[in-house]
Amino acid sequence: MIYRKNLYTWEQALRVSASLALIAYGATAMKGTILGYGLIATGVVLAITGLFGWCPMCAMFGRTLKVKQK
Repeated sequence: MIYRKNLYTWEQALRVSASLALIAYGATAMKGTILGYGLIATGVVLAITGLFGWCPMCAMFGRTLKVKQK
């Protein structure tokens, strides 16, 4: 793996589900507005970070996952 995950599994699932809601709301309720495009862009970024399990903002602040040692 090239990168080290810094998001927990529950947080990844939450980000993906929130991104779907943001994209759907931005594309339907706020169709054609600047705010709608902003919501869609935010949803896409959340989806990408949720799918990969790595958030650049969390990494910038030094967040890492604790690895259980056997």
